[in-house]
Formats: sequence, C-alpha cells, structure tokens
Amino acid sequence: MLSRIADLLVPAVGRLSLTTDPSAELAPGSIIAANHTSLADPAVVIAALRRLGGEPVVMAAAGLWRVPVLGRALAREGHIPVVRGDRRAAAALDSAVDALERGRLVLIYAEGGLPHRRDAAETPPGPFRSGLSRLVERTRAPLVPVGQAGARRVTSGRAVKQLAGLVTAPVRRPALHVHVGAPLELTGDHAARTAGARAAVTTAWRTAVTHLGDAARRA
Repeated sequence: MLSRIADLLVPAVGRLSLTTDPSAELAPGSIIAANHTSLADPAVVIAALRRLGGEPVVMAAAGLWRVPVLGRALAREGHIPVVRGDRRAAAALDSAVDALERGRLVLIYAEGGLPHRRDAAETPPGPFRSGLSRLVERTRAPLVPVGQAGARRVTSGRAVKQLAGLVTAPVRRPALHVHVGAPLELTGDHAARTAGARAAVTTAWRTAVTHLGDAARRA
C-alpha cells in the first residue's frame, strides 16, 4: 500500500524521472541504501523503485509509527521502526535481517538523519552510521546504491517552510530524479564497508543531480 500511495502522490507534487546503471538489479534479498535530504525523499525513492518492480520494506524513524493511520499501515505492512540511541535499535536490525532472509528488499537511510541546512540546495550524503555495515555483516546481502535529487525542493528547512513547500509543490511541480546504481558486495571491516557504501551512494547521488539539472533546463 505504501508503494501504491507514493506512486500516486509523487507525480502530484513533482516531475519524477528515473535512470539506472546498465547492470542495475533489484534482486530479492537486497539492501537498498539511499541518500536522505528531505522528509519527502522516501516517497520519491519508493515511487521510483515501484517503476522497477520493487516494493521495499523501509527502515524509518520510530516516531512515524505514532502518526494516526500511517502508523497502523506501517506496522501492518512490516516496515521497520528504528529507535535511535536505544537498545531497541538492535531489534530493528533483527527485523531487517528477517526481511532480507525472506527475500524482501530493505530500504535503509544510513545517514540516520537529515542535513541541517535550511535552504533547498542539494547536499551530498553525510557520514554513514554503523547499522548498514552490521546488516551486511550478518546477511552478506548485496547493496544497491540509490541517489535522489530534488526532494529538497518539495520540503526542506524549518517546519513552516516545509509545510509551505508541500502545499505549493503541486503548483510548482519541481523536477525530481532518482538514479539506481549497480549492486555491489561490500567487503572488509566495518570502516571499509561503511566507506564503500557511502562512496557508492554518493556516486548515485551525483548522477541524480546531473540529470536533475538537465531536466530543469528542459523545463
């Protein structure tokens, strides 16, 4: 249901385009790592993945489960709440391992938060937390790097600005772009796996930014 909703809502607030590496593949049991720049970008990424036939389980901030209706839908569909800085975060990792073993795609935002800047400019991926590396260590699942650009033009900055951006987005319809990279196997120790994942997501993000610029010029 979440994928279907994103597929309906995203075209209403922006112009979504999608590119992939030639060998990109959403194989069952893959980890999808995407850059996180806006509250809107999970919907953008989910809508793009649905075009490729992928409907991922999402690891997201546990606070979303307290939102009426949305929280019940997230729980019903098996999405994974993450409690930062709490021992319950280990339970989220266990749930992600279980989902991958059942052949589900798991979408993770390894930065663990949004950039602090208030403008709508694009910003590269920040430092990755250790959860992604630990998930790879436990499952040996392939990593699919995803870069998105444009979501900050829907919502960014403080709460009032975010609300204003969301309200006016259907009129402005900003360009949005998602690029899906080729899957890779992360090797080495925790630091090496984390660095490799961040480098791959950053490369995908740069590709998305390039296509977003082209789309903006055409518009």
